[in-house]
Amino acid sequence: MYVVATAGHVDHGKSTLVRALTGMEPDRWAEERRRGMTIDLGFAWTTLPAGGTIAFVDVPGHERFVPNMLAGVGPVPAALVIVAADEGWMPQSAEHLAALHALGVSYGLLAVTRADLADPAPALARARAELAATSLGAVEAVPVSAVTGAGLPELRAALDRLVARLPAPAPDVPVRLWVDRSFTIRGSGTVVTGTLGGGRLRVGDQLELAATGEPVRVRGLHSLGAAHDRVDAVARVAVNLRGVPKDRLGRGDALLTPGRFRLTDLLDVRLVGDPAADLPATLTVHVGSAAVPARVRPLGHDTVRLRLARPLPLLVGDRALLRDPGRHHVSGGVTVLDVAPPPLRRRGAAAARAAVLADLDGRPDLAGELRRRALVRAGELTRMGVPATVAPVAGDWLADPEHWRRLATRLAEETTRYAREHPLDPGVPVEVLRRRLDLPDRALVEALVRPPLALRAGRVTAAGVDALPAPVARAVQRVRAEYADHPFRAPEADRLATLGLGPREIGAAVRAGALLRLAENVVLLPGALDDAVRVLAGLPQPFTLSAARQALDTTRRVAVPLLELLDRRGATRRLPDDAREVVGRPS
Repeated sequence: MYVVATAGHVDHGKSTLVRALTGMEPDRWAEERRRGMTIDLGFAWTTLPAGGTIAFVDVPGHERFVPNMLAGVGPVPAALVIVAADEGWMPQSAEHLAALHALGVSYGLLAVTRADLADPAPALARARAELAATSLGAVEAVPVSAVTGAGLPELRAALDRLVARLPAPAPDVPVRLWVDRSFTIRGSGTVVTGTLGGGRLRVGDQLELAATGEPVRVRGLHSLGAAHDRVDAVARVAVNLRGVPKDRLGRGDALLTPGRFRLTDLLDVRLVGDPAADLPATLTVHVGSAAVPARVRPLGHDTVRLRLARPLPLLVGDRALLRDPGRHHVSGGVTVLDVAPPPLRRRGAAAARAAVLADLDGRPDLAGELRRRALVRAGELTRMGVPATVAPVAGDWLADPEHWRRLATRLAEETTRYAREHPLDPGVPVEVLRRRLDLPDRALVEALVRPPLALRAGRVTAAGVDALPAPVARAVQRVRAEYADHPFRAPEADRLATLGLGPREIGAAVRAGALLRLAENVVLLPGALDDAVRVLAGLPQPFTLSAARQALDTTRRVAVPLLELLDRRGATRRLPDDAREVVGRPS
């Protein structure tokens, strides 16, 4: 299916032409048919000569109903611009064209109606010139008369050529269905309609309401008057929702694929139209079928920040329109550059932000987003419309490579600094490093730890970097000197205290590899374990605790934990009768 919106001045025959092309009545309201004027959106469809189906979104042409017109045009990829031969180019022709240009609609067709009432050439020439200066550019033009039928075959053929040029739909993208109608059908419940510009809908799908985030289930789907189990973009679609009151949804709301969009009420945009400095303080933003008041803050010549009256599900690269409803004036079109911009709190922040935005074009740029944000969750980028195609550094966190390298350097520096400030602590707590590096997640700290740094029990240590405080180093040297000839004897607790080696000092010396801890207040010199294995290997195997104590020239206080440590390390094996043998000793 192809979807095309009409555009043009009031009473130029838009609905009459749609009726002639489709055989369907696009005006839904009795008031519209009584007055002969389209007030709200109408819908009709037909089969083209080449076999494709084209659906028309027929929009009102009166200036009072421009918001309704914009709700119909917003999600549609192409337009049929209509100008009457007997009246020519008119004010609403210009405003509708300005809206199409602001929204970036680049596929279109010109129909000059009432060719039976006046020579269509002057109107055709003027309209072509007006369209050529916009995003539509040079378009094919067809004079027609809905009354006599002249030109209708040529218009159908031109529509075939138009839709053949439309870009292929993207069926695998997330669904964002802008709602243009909401109503209730007895026995079925709430139904909403819209133009499905991308993605795929199935009966049974779970979606979420953009306004509240609450989940909703698709009960049924209709397209072109028929029920379907699945509808692919691009299509006009009616969605029957299970268990949702009609008053919960209306024009300007959206149905979304869960978790794939970010609601935002603050966005930075690039403006095409009036200079940013000339914009009023408040305008209406039209995007999709939504119309939302917004406060405008100019940043640069063509960049502004918009504060929306209510959040919308927007993506980087979205096109929207700014309109001054008081002056009935289209101020311009905007391209969304950032849906999660930083705050502007300091003097000069707006100018600095404008300099950043000058390099953005609204196309998703993963490397650029990482460079600007330094650290960001992959899901957050995806919800902005930026595919996250690089590997996370931790969890779902993505990092700018250069920023990540700088963080690793700072982590090492902060670990060393903490060791100097707290020499007796067993490393720096991860939470302290998180705060010092201003990181949002402890997992990022842990991911930054690389040798010679090590992570132990929630602390980061700098093995081989820590230096013992001078008093502790002197105390260890005294122990070395006193026990050099008796390496398997351990100082008593009172002697350790006299030397100034309390629990924290002993812990620091053990971490630095200056002492070996066997048990609380039982320490030996480094290398004692290997020396003990050599001594014990010289005993008749197996050997008893008493034989080991005598061979090592030590006390039971030392021998028991020493042998237990050797057992745990697999250097010795304890036998059922409590004797031991050295593992791997030559027979």
